[in-house]
Amino acid sequence: MQVTVVKSKIHRVKVTGADLNYIGSITIDQDLMEASNIIEGEKVQIVNNNNGERLETYVIPGERKSGEITLNGAAARRVAVGDILIIIAYGIMNIEEAKEFKPSLVFPNEENNLLQ
Repeated sequence: MQVTVVKSKIHRVKVTGADLNYIGSITIDQDLMEASNIIEGEKVQIVNNNNGERLETYVIPGERKSGEITLNGAAARRVAVGDILIIIAYGIMNIEEAKEFKPSLVFPNEENNLLQ
């Protein structure tokens, strides 16, 4: 049996930008990507704590130490700069692997999105 489990989570980051005229995705500071074990192009779920929106998109790397969290394309309509997000990536594994697996959970500084 295969199960879907949380692989990575960036907990409570602030939206720094929303670019409707971009082709799509979420731009995330590369330091946050590495700390959370999220890779370029990976599918992620975005949970907006301010308005309850949930959406899926893919990740593109942002500038290191910038704290950038920018929603691009149509997703930009579902956030406002300053909203607080949770970014989650999932993995599929067999149930025995899942019992032993430990996700990469990151809790950055909520004011500037930098690692503490």
